[in-house]
Amino acid sequence: MNTHVSSLRITSVKVLDQDEALDFYCGRLGFEVRDDADLGFMRWLTVALPGQDSPQLLLELPGGPHQDAETAAQVRDLLTKGALGGVFLTSDDVHATYAQLREAGVEITQEPVEQPYGTDFGIRDPFGNHIRVSQLSGATDREIEERYREQAKA
Repeated sequence: MNTHVSSLRITSVKVLDQDEALDFYCGRLGFEVRDDADLGFMRWLTVALPGQDSPQLLLELPGGPHQDAETAAQVRDLLTKGALGGVFLTSDDVHATYAQLREAGVEITQEPVEQPYGTDFGIRDPFGNHIRVSQLSGATDREIEERYREQAKA
């Protein structure tokens, strides 16, 4: 089936405070602001990694035109429990990234660990969103699948 969809441009990350989100995603993770516009009914705030126009993260408050107050309250509750989505980032030096983020006071949820696809670690943003930072090994999909099968046997 060809839907003619060609790329992922923007994905939403729920946050409770957009200015605090800017400080975290730009000030600590190194993202840059792409759009920051007051649309009246919401603030359209997107960030992306340096040198990349997409994909972008829309740092979005619960509520807005597509959620009633009760739903927005439920989303806020789920967010603070860490029960919503996640972001997966890559690094060319995962151990250096880990050290920088730890020194910057970012909440670490998992130390660097070897995985079948490379090395990664976990962090959490100030609102509860889970973020994984990985350095990929360059293994093929087939090699990664084989490593998972070997782990399952052990």
